[in-house]
Amino acid sequence: MNSIQPKRIGMVSRGEPEDVLVVKRLIECVGNRAEVILDEKTAHNLGKREQGMKIGEMVVDFLICVGGDGTILRTLHYLKSTTPVLGINMGAIGFLAEVQPENAVSVLTRILEGFEVERRERLSVEVKGEGERIPYAMNEAVVITSKPGKMLHFAIFVDDDELERLRADGVVFATPTGSTAYAMSAGGPIVDPKVDAAIIVPIAPFKLSARPTVVDINTVISLELFGMKEAELVIDGQFYRGIGKEDRISITRGEPAFFVKIRDKHFLKLHDKLRIEDEREMKRLI
Repeated sequence: MNSIQPKRIGMVSRGEPEDVLVVKRLIECVGNRAEVILDEKTAHNLGKREQGMKIGEMVVDFLICVGGDGTILRTLHYLKSTTPVLGINMGAIGFLAEVQPENAVSVLTRILEGFEVERRERLSVEVKGEGERIPYAMNEAVVITSKPGKMLHFAIFVDDDELERLRADGVVFATPTGSTAYAMSAGGPIVDPKVDAAIIVPIAPFKLSARPTVVDINTVISLELFGMKEAELVIDGQFYRGIGKEDRISITRGEPAFFVKIRDKHFLKLHDKLRIEDEREMKRLI
């Protein structure tokens, strides 16, 4: 893949004081080598309102997200799908935000000389008969009971063939990128992001034979609710929508997202992130 030399760089942050300090350092690093465009909130916090712009209106060579994975997921819901993202991790683990703040300036210095892009698949979610725009799912689309302690009764179809009919708290439909998020917590497999797959993981199913399933991402996955139980559709933990008995959900391959490529060894990075989280959990227990 050809290396891209950036001329316009977008920057987004949560707006926390420590995030703003990192953004300041990054702006100083860029200097006059590229134009910097800030999101409205970050521009306001820096006293640079004239450089502020809505994320959906940004036309940049790549965008830096200073925050946690949640910041990236929210940003992707508004950002033009072809714009690559670089995440600076100010959160806990940071599977998507893989650059630590102490390394941000050195990484950006290298990227200013040119960078490559990594493609990640997303899922398109549609509620049949509805015209509402639902954001693409970078990690997962979850259908879950809206009343804790009450199970849903539903059927899952793959290309119109019934895959499973069960009672459960809900179900996770995840991308390979999202296989290390909610899907992993629900007992799903970890899948390499290079695999063209969608992962289906029942949440607390009342059926011993119900197991996670990996299907081709090019298939059409559908979910049909039975009974009168109310449910919630959740996209990446950011977008919520109530669904009812008459609604049928369809999940297909969506437009991909793109990330600035930092390193190729996905499973080495994954091992590091999970080890760090295990160590944090052990410290909390001691």
